Amino acid sequence: MSRIGKKPVAIPGGVTVEVNGNNIVVKGPKGELSYAHLPEVSVKVEESLVIVDRKDDTDASRARHGLTRQLINNMVIGVSDGYEKQLEIIGVGYKAQAKGKSVTLNLGHSHPIEYSAPEGIEISQDEKNKQILIIKGINKEDVGQAAADIRSFRPPEPYKGKGVKYVGEHIIRKAGKAAGGAA
Repeated sequence: MSRIGKKPVAIPGGVTVEVNGNNIVVKGPKGELSYAHLPEVSVKVEESLVIVDRKDDTDASRARHGLTRQLINNMVIGVSDGYEKQLEIIGVGYKAQAKGKSVTLNLGHSHPIEYSAPEGIEISQDEKNKQILIIKGINKEDVGQAAADIRSFRPPEPYKGKGVKYVGEHIIRKAGKAAGGAA
Protein backbone atom coordinates (compact mmCIF):
# COMPACT_ATOMS: atom_id res chain seq x y z
CA MET A 1 0.00 0.00 0.00
CA SER A 2 1.32 3.43 -0.91
CA ARG A 3 2.22 5.44 2.18
CA ILE A 4 1.05 8.65 0.53
CA GLY A 5 -1.94 7.09 -1.23
CA LYS A 6 -3.49 5.62 1.90
CA LYS A 7 -3.66 9.02 3.67
CA PRO A 8 -7.06 10.65 3.23
CA VAL A 9 -7.21 14.24 1.95
CA ALA A 10 -8.90 16.59 4.43
CA ILE A 11 -11.36 19.06 2.88
CA PRO A 12 -11.16 22.47 4.63
CA GLY A 13 -14.20 24.70 5.14
CA GLY A 14 -15.31 26.59 2.04
CA VAL A 15 -14.00 23.89 -0.32
CA THR A 16 -16.20 21.36 -2.11
CA VAL A 17 -15.06 18.21 -3.91
CA GLU A 18 -17.32 16.48 -6.46
CA VAL A 19 -16.60 13.15 -8.11
CA ASN A 20 -18.41 12.48 -11.42
CA GLY A 21 -17.16 9.17 -12.82
CA ASN A 22 -13.46 9.73 -13.55
CA ASN A 23 -13.68 13.53 -13.24
CA ILE A 24 -12.93 15.31 -9.96
CA VAL A 25 -13.95 18.97 -9.52
CA VAL A 26 -12.60 21.00 -6.59
CA LYS A 27 -14.18 24.40 -5.91
CA GLY A 28 -13.00 26.92 -3.34
CA PRO A 29 -12.73 30.62 -2.55
CA LYS A 30 -9.85 31.18 -5.00
CA GLY A 31 -11.30 29.27 -7.97
CA GLU A 32 -12.08 25.89 -9.46
CA LEU A 33 -9.83 23.05 -10.65
CA SER A 34 -10.65 19.73 -12.28
CA TYR A 35 -8.76 16.50 -12.91
CA ALA A 36 -9.67 13.35 -14.81
CA HIS A 37 -8.11 10.56 -12.75
CA LEU A 38 -6.87 7.35 -14.28
CA PRO A 39 -9.02 4.19 -14.28
CA GLU A 40 -6.58 2.23 -12.06
CA VAL A 41 -7.77 4.10 -8.95
CA SER A 42 -11.16 4.98 -7.46
CA VAL A 43 -11.95 8.21 -5.61
CA LYS A 44 -14.78 8.75 -3.13
CA VAL A 45 -15.78 11.58 -0.80
CA GLU A 46 -16.84 10.66 2.75
CA GLU A 47 -17.89 13.52 5.05
CA SER A 48 -14.92 15.96 4.94
CA LEU A 49 -12.37 13.49 3.53
CA VAL A 50 -11.37 12.34 0.05
CA ILE A 51 -10.28 8.70 -0.05
CA VAL A 52 -8.28 7.23 -2.92
CA ASP A 53 -8.19 3.42 -3.36
CA ARG A 54 -6.58 1.34 -6.04
CA LYS A 55 -8.66 -1.27 -7.82
CA ASP A 56 -6.03 -4.02 -7.90
CA ASP A 57 -2.39 -4.67 -7.10
CA THR A 58 -0.82 -4.23 -10.54
CA ASP A 59 2.24 -2.05 -10.98
CA ALA A 60 0.22 0.60 -12.84
CA SER A 61 -2.35 0.83 -10.04
CA ARG A 62 0.31 1.03 -7.35
CA ALA A 63 2.17 3.73 -9.25
CA ARG A 64 -0.91 5.92 -9.70
CA HIS A 65 -2.32 5.50 -6.19
CA GLY A 66 -0.06 8.03 -4.46
CA LEU A 67 0.04 10.26 -7.55
CA THR A 68 -3.75 10.67 -7.67
CA ARG A 69 -3.98 11.37 -3.95
CA GLN A 70 -1.24 14.02 -4.13
CA LEU A 71 -2.76 15.73 -7.19
CA ILE A 72 -6.12 15.98 -5.37
CA ASN A 73 -4.36 17.34 -2.27
CA ASN A 74 -2.58 19.96 -4.40
CA MET A 75 -5.93 21.02 -5.92
CA VAL A 76 -7.52 21.39 -2.46
CA ILE A 77 -4.59 23.50 -1.21
CA GLY A 78 -4.62 25.56 -4.43
CA VAL A 79 -8.29 26.56 -4.30
CA SER A 80 -8.13 27.35 -0.56
CA ASP A 81 -4.70 28.99 -0.09
CA GLY A 82 -3.07 29.21 -3.52
CA TYR A 83 0.58 28.73 -4.47
CA GLU A 84 3.42 31.22 -4.71
CA LYS A 85 6.99 31.16 -6.01
CA GLN A 86 9.49 33.99 -5.69
CA LEU A 87 12.33 34.70 -8.10
CA GLU A 88 15.29 36.98 -7.40
CA ILE A 89 17.12 38.85 -10.15
CA ILE A 90 20.83 39.36 -9.43
CA GLY A 91 23.25 41.32 -11.62
CA VAL A 92 24.27 44.86 -12.51
CA GLY A 93 21.70 46.27 -14.93
CA TYR A 94 19.43 43.21 -14.62
CA LYS A 95 15.86 44.26 -13.88
CA ALA A 96 12.23 43.32 -14.33
CA GLN A 97 9.09 45.38 -14.82
CA ALA A 98 5.82 43.57 -14.10
CA LYS A 99 2.68 45.06 -15.61
CA GLY A 100 -0.62 43.22 -15.62
CA LYS A 101 -0.27 39.64 -16.84
CA SER A 102 3.18 40.14 -18.36
CA VAL A 103 6.69 41.00 -17.27
CA THR A 104 9.53 42.69 -19.19
CA LEU A 105 12.97 41.36 -18.27
CA ASN A 106 16.30 43.06 -18.99
CA LEU A 107 18.85 40.30 -18.35
CA GLY A 108 21.94 41.35 -20.26
CA HIS A 109 20.73 40.22 -23.67
CA SER A 110 20.72 42.61 -26.63
CA HIS A 111 16.95 42.95 -26.27
CA PRO A 112 14.40 42.99 -23.46
CA ILE A 113 12.45 39.75 -22.99
CA GLU A 114 8.65 39.98 -22.80
CA TYR A 115 7.02 37.08 -20.91
CA SER A 116 3.23 36.72 -20.89
CA ALA A 117 1.83 34.69 -18.02
CA PRO A 118 -0.45 31.74 -18.82
CA GLU A 119 -4.13 31.81 -17.83
CA GLY A 120 -4.63 31.80 -14.05
CA ILE A 121 -1.12 33.02 -13.19
CA GLU A 122 -0.45 36.43 -11.67
CA ILE A 123 3.01 38.07 -11.69
CA SER A 124 3.90 41.01 -9.44
CA GLN A 125 6.96 42.63 -7.90
CA ASP A 126 7.85 42.87 -4.23
CA GLU A 127 7.05 46.35 -2.85
CA LYS A 128 10.32 46.72 -0.91
CA ASN A 129 12.71 44.94 -3.27
CA LYS A 130 11.95 45.45 -6.97
CA GLN A 131 14.46 42.69 -7.84
CA ILE A 132 12.04 40.01 -6.57
CA LEU A 133 9.23 38.68 -8.78
CA ILE A 134 6.25 36.97 -7.14
CA ILE A 135 4.34 34.38 -9.16
CA LYS A 136 0.93 33.34 -7.77
CA GLY A 137 -1.83 30.98 -8.86
CA ILE A 138 -4.11 28.15 -7.79
CA ASN A 139 -2.54 25.41 -9.95
CA LYS A 140 0.78 24.23 -8.48
CA GLU A 141 2.01 22.88 -11.82
CA ASP A 142 1.34 26.16 -13.68
CA VAL A 143 3.01 28.30 -10.98
CA GLY A 144 6.11 26.10 -11.03
CA GLN A 145 6.25 26.05 -14.84
CA ALA A 146 5.92 29.86 -15.10
CA ALA A 147 8.73 30.29 -12.55
CA ALA A 148 10.92 27.77 -14.41
CA ASP A 149 10.25 29.52 -17.74
CA ILE A 150 11.31 32.92 -16.35
CA ARG A 151 14.39 31.39 -14.67
CA SER A 152 15.41 29.74 -17.95
CA PHE A 153 15.92 33.13 -19.66
CA ARG A 154 19.11 33.64 -17.58
CA PRO A 155 19.91 30.85 -15.09
CA PRO A 156 22.41 31.87 -12.39
CA GLU A 157 26.01 31.44 -13.44
CA PRO A 158 28.48 29.75 -11.07
CA TYR A 159 31.18 32.47 -10.85
CA LYS A 160 29.36 35.60 -9.65
CA GLY A 161 25.83 34.19 -9.29
CA LYS A 162 24.33 36.62 -11.81
CA GLY A 163 20.98 35.63 -13.27
CA VAL A 164 17.49 34.64 -12.13
CA LYS A 165 17.24 32.30 -9.14
CA TYR A 166 14.57 31.15 -6.72
CA VAL A 167 14.54 33.01 -3.39
CA GLY A 168 16.41 30.75 -0.97
CA GLU A 169 18.15 28.76 -3.73
CA HIS A 170 21.82 28.13 -3.03
CA ILE A 171 24.14 28.61 -6.00
CA ILE A 172 27.33 26.58 -5.76
CA ARG A 173 30.15 28.95 -6.66
CA LYS A 174 33.31 28.07 -8.55
CA ALA A 175 36.69 29.60 -7.89
CA GLY A 176 37.90 31.96 -10.59
CA LYS A 177 41.21 31.71 -12.37
CA ALA A 178 44.13 31.12 -10.06
CA ALA A 179 46.59 34.02 -10.12
CA GLY A 180 50.18 33.12 -10.75
CA GLY A 181 52.77 32.91 -13.42
CA ALA A 182 54.09 30.06 -15.46
CA ALA A 183 57.19 28.47 -13.99
